[in-house]
Amino acid sequence: MDSPTEPGVAAPDPHHSEVTLRVNGKPYTLTVDHRSVLLDVLREDLDLTGAKKGCDHGQCGACTVLVDGRRVNSCLLPAVAQDGCDITTIEGLAGGDVVEEEGLAGGDGLVEGGAAGLHPLQRAFLERDAFQCGYCTPGQICSALGALAEAEAGHPSHVTDPAWPSGQPVPLGRDEIRERLSGNLCRCGAYVHIVEAVEDVIR
Repeated sequence: MDSPTEPGVAAPDPHHSEVTLRVNGKPYTLTVDHRSVLLDVLREDLDLTGAKKGCDHGQCGACTVLVDGRRVNSCLLPAVAQDGCDITTIEGLAGGDVVEEEGLAGGDGLVEGGAAGLHPLQRAFLERDAFQCGYCTPGQICSALGALAEAEAGHPSHVTDPAWPSGQPVPLGRDEIRERLSGNLCRCGAYVHIVEAVEDVIR
């Protein structure tokens, strides 16, 4: 039986909660539906359309963003569970003047920063022509950034030499890069250039 409320006092909404998300360095306080996933809140409430809705099942990587520095599939994360988290999307990787370049930022192809202000991974993707339609590119770049951090922190992958010292930064050759980015699909088949772009940033 529902507990009574005082006259004139609205009953608590059991389906919505107020959360504060720090997105690209800026705090946003929102009332979100408990069923909403982070991807939908970013795209529909904050108008950050870089992360894409591809499979909606966490299998393609198009929705990849960074939460507290770790790469995640934002289509699977309940937004209400991210209260207080630091979230980085493709739009937050560079700043400054706006230039057009398909796929490196929002859904309209706008990139913050111009050529000089781009994040090194964004610049490498441009120089290596590591995209075609650009739909998966924001997720590819955010995933690569997360993978670099994981390797630097000593997290092994499936192809890491078992004899490698635990906790030591893992060197990223092509096999390591391919394995660590294997959860991000590119329907245009730009994988070779994607690997080369990540290699350029490592050097």
